[in-house]
Amino acid sequence: MTDGSAPGDPAPRPTAGRRRALRSARTRWLVAGGVAALATVLGLSLALRSGAAPACAAPRALAAPPAGTTVHKGKATFYDSKGAGGNCSYPSAPANRRYVALGPSEYAAGAACGGFLDVTGPRGTVRVLVMDQCPECEPGHLDLSREAFAEIADPVQGVVGISYRAVVDPPLPGPLTFRIKEGASQWWFAVLVGQHGNPLRSVGVRQGSSGAWRGAARQDYNYWLIESGAGPGPYAIRVTDVYGHRASATGIRMAPGQVQRSTVRMYGGAAPARATTPVRTPSARPSRSTSASVSASPGLAAAASPRAVLDAAVTPAEPNRAAGCGG
Repeated sequence: MTDGSAPGDPAPRPTAGRRRALRSARTRWLVAGGVAALATVLGLSLALRSGAAPACAAPRALAAPPAGTTVHKGKATFYDSKGAGGNCSYPSAPANRRYVALGPSEYAAGAACGGFLDVTGPRGTVRVLVMDQCPECEPGHLDLSREAFAEIADPVQGVVGISYRAVVDPPLPGPLTFRIKEGASQWWFAVLVGQHGNPLRSVGVRQGSSGAWRGAARQDYNYWLIESGAGPGPYAIRVTDVYGHRASATGIRMAPGQVQRSTVRMYGGAAPARATTPVRTPSARPSRSTSASVSASPGLAAAASPRAVLDAAVTPAEPNRAAGCGG
């Protein structure tokens, strides 16, 4: 050995001064680590108090149907509903075969049903009724009827770039219609409202022509539901769209499976009064199993009919993009 120590001699122990130095180094390391941990905790606490959130926690965009005058960009494909009325539960596709299915974020659990879009492609513009949902379509992807697609592009293309926007107060195809769902009774109420032009915001129901309005809950298949029922009828039904137009109808009967055609349009004035003959139509989804009087709203009233008399009021307002339930 070159250091003069014999093999097997124990290693020299650290001196007292060295032991103090080691303990001091360990103490400094522990103190530094504790300070760093405390700073981290304090920083997180301050961030939470100030309302800061991690970047990955950015809020998601709420599902809502196209509304107002905003122009959207996207793409279009096409399909054929085979004459059915789609997820919006309409008895059939529109007679002109111009309709569209929207992806979940724009279909918005049925809030888009009954509204209209103007869709522009390479060949021109077509107006379509929202009547169906396309589960696999992302935002901006419209699935048009074959006839609608052919008006804006060559169907051979299959997919085409488009722009589109909601139609505010489109010409109405006719007066409001009401269809009580098969299986409904005084203990379980569900109604489908048709020909309202703009997407609906709320529907309220009451027994007879007086009393408190009860809010109906929109279902994703476009019926408005009161789980505990609304009584035996006849009913008053109040309909409000996303732009503030409101129509109140009385004399709606408990007649499941029949379309009850009113004499009043959602906006733009009342249609001429006429007797109505309910028409039985097929149900679009499995179900659970008289005359009227006028309650005139300000500035607008409908003429009397032997079978049904309805009243309506048009109340322009700022667009309300959030679709909710209740009257």
